[in-house]
Amino acid sequence: MTKSIIKKAIDWGQKKSPWIMYFNGGACKGCESEALDAAAPRFDMERFGMRQTSDPSHADILICTGAVTLQTKEKLRLIYEQMPEPKLVIAAGACACSGGIFEDCYCVCGGIDSVIPVEAYVPGCAANPEAIIDAVNMLISARQEEDDPEDTEREER
Repeated sequence: MTKSIIKKAIDWGQKKSPWIMYFNGGACKGCESEALDAAAPRFDMERFGMRQTSDPSHADILICTGAVTLQTKEKLRLIYEQMPEPKLVIAAGACACSGGIFEDCYCVCGGIDSVIPVEAYVPGCAANPEAIIDAVNMLISARQEEDDPEDTEREER
């Protein structure tokens, strides 16, 4: 089936310029500062077409740092539910991946994947801005390959 021109334009825009939202589940601020540095002039994620947003209804990708606490569990779930489809989630840092050093604390539920599905994990304490940008680029290219198998066949001809 052929897509309408408007639908194709929207799909192209979403693939080429993802909007990113950050969420701190209860981190020590190490990974959060590194994730925010990815947008700073030194690393400049906007050169890849990425843009930051603070509104979940505009976000395509959610970058989460820190372990999920009892206080932030429902907030994270609410933010995830407000994001439009297709939505991607990146867990940045050891605490977001597994709970890290806070894993056995009384108020920690675990990593981000204990609450919402995660597509990419960026390990480290703290995760490097380059690694976060690479994870976003990898997810975008993987989504393009999944969505456009017939478009890639046309380009090969």
